[in-house]
Amino acid sequence: MESSSILDSLGVEIIGVMAPVSICMFLVVLLTYSLSVTSDPQIRTAANLIYIENPSDSATVKLEGSLENAIVFVVLVAFVTFVLVLLFYYNFTNFLKHYMRFSAFFVLGTMGGAIFLSIIQHFSVPVDSITCFVLLFNFTVLGTLSVFSEGMPIVVRQCYMVVMGIVVAAWFTKLPEWTTWFILVALALYDLVAVLAPGGPLKLLVELASTRDQELPAMVYEARPTVSRSGGGGSSLRVLVGGGGGGVSDSGSVELQAVGDGAATHNLDYNAVAVMDVDGVGRSREGHSASPVSSEHSRELGSVGNRESVAEEEMSPLVELMGWGDNREEPRGLVEESDNIDRGIKLGLGDFIFYSVLVGRAAMYDLMTVYACYLAIISGLGCTLILLSVYNKALPALPISIMLGVVFYFLTRLLMEPFVVGMTTNLMMF
Repeated sequence: MESSSILDSLGVEIIGVMAPVSICMFLVVLLTYSLSVTSDPQIRTAANLIYIENPSDSATVKLEGSLENAIVFVVLVAFVTFVLVLLFYYNFTNFLKHYMRFSAFFVLGTMGGAIFLSIIQHFSVPVDSITCFVLLFNFTVLGTLSVFSEGMPIVVRQCYMVVMGIVVAAWFTKLPEWTTWFILVALALYDLVAVLAPGGPLKLLVELASTRDQELPAMVYEARPTVSRSGGGGSSLRVLVGGGGGGVSDSGSVELQAVGDGAATHNLDYNAVAVMDVDGVGRSREGHSASPVSSEHSRELGSVGNRESVAEEEMSPLVELMGWGDNREEPRGLVEESDNIDRGIKLGLGDFIFYSVLVGRAAMYDLMTVYACYLAIISGLGCTLILLSVYNKALPALPISIMLGVVFYFLTRLLMEPFVVGMTTNLMMF
């Protein structure tokens, strides 16, 4: 049996990943224009520990200083990543989760709070300090709980991942221009080595998580595509692909949910029978018997006729949907196939941040450059998704998109923009 591929639902996967990335970049551009972050004084961060860029410096000084900043920043990122790998290797999972929660609280409470206050001051929003504090506190606490809390809806977690990407990217746009470009290129190269090279920290982290069947101890955006199939009685069958929530059990097996409109039991359609059978298969992993239909449900379906013939006939929509063929008599095969299906795309928070930093830096020049960089980043992300479906292993999301974005930025700024402006000035555009 052929294994499931991301190509089977590539359109849903692309929308599920590119939509939040586009929203994040769009809001960062809006913040860049509305708040004029470039006018703020430079602050000392991990990205400019060595060199503080001065507009009066020569190109050589800026080049050397920005290169030093980029090298130091990448070394710090690599060191922190190796520390996280060691902690995860020695099962300090709870410590890592608390660290992630603290990071989310710090980002939303301090950096997000500063941006929130800047928005209030810029637009003269009539709000008192107490109300502002209460709103910010509740927003921060909810975001902190959504990072690794089990009972939180996936939509809430996805929204907060995008918000944190926006906040951090808005702060990175305060870096000087030369340092920003060198850091983006250096991080793209580091991401390539860290994920693909033997002994790379991110490669080790992914392999450890896969071996232990645990979630990655990192802030990642999970895209969970939904495949729908409508039934005859007003019900629908939904398959949620992803890890640990919604329609997917913690053990990794796929659960199917019948969403009905309150019809009577004797009006169960194909989907309802399919759900009862797959629930039995899902329990087989824990040692329970995997009977197609329980005795209680067989009594309820007595008016339909013979139970085996009904199950055989009404099983066909599920078999056709999931592509299981004639292997439905082998519960173990079904569970193993569901493990292959349970693969959603996960995009790291850093990818959101540095995509948005590139577009935010382009927004400080003109909108034409923003369009070019956005299209380049989305094209690179699409290429990465296609490669992901081909190789079926973790791939870095920064190199292709960042390299295309940087190339298109300078091509647009140095070649396209002068050409278009010259043509428009001489009324030669039509």
